[in-house]
Amino acid sequence: MRFHQAAFKLQAYRQELLASNIANADTPHFKARDIDFKGALQNAISEAKGGGGVGLDTTHQAHIAGGAAAGAENFAMYRTEFQSAVDGNTVNMDIERAAFAENALRYEASVTFISGMFRSMNTALTGQ
Repeated sequence: MRFHQAAFKLQAYRQELLASNIANADTPHFKARDIDFKGALQNAISEAKGGGGVGLDTTHQAHIAGGAAAGAENFAMYRTEFQSAVDGNTVNMDIERAAFAENALRYEASVTFISGMFRSMNTALTGQ
């Protein structure tokens, strides 16, 4: 279940990134971003299994908590530019729309799969 939860959260975060890219298609000097889904998912799985970083003690309230494994934000990277624009924007609407549709399909599949798992558990618990 942790795997599906982690994948679901990462897909939601990726959808936000892709939506941001599409919304900023006409913004000068905007750099399109996407997530390294495989790396982020592997990190989330290892973190859930306790393989994350070592937690650090903070001695002052202004200290930054550290040591934990990197969140999804740390796996967001700038997309490779295929064709440069005059205004410096790197959003390619064809790529963004295709990635958005693919991610939406995977997101919907995850929702369906998790829903099926809960339905199966409910059936097993009620003995029907």
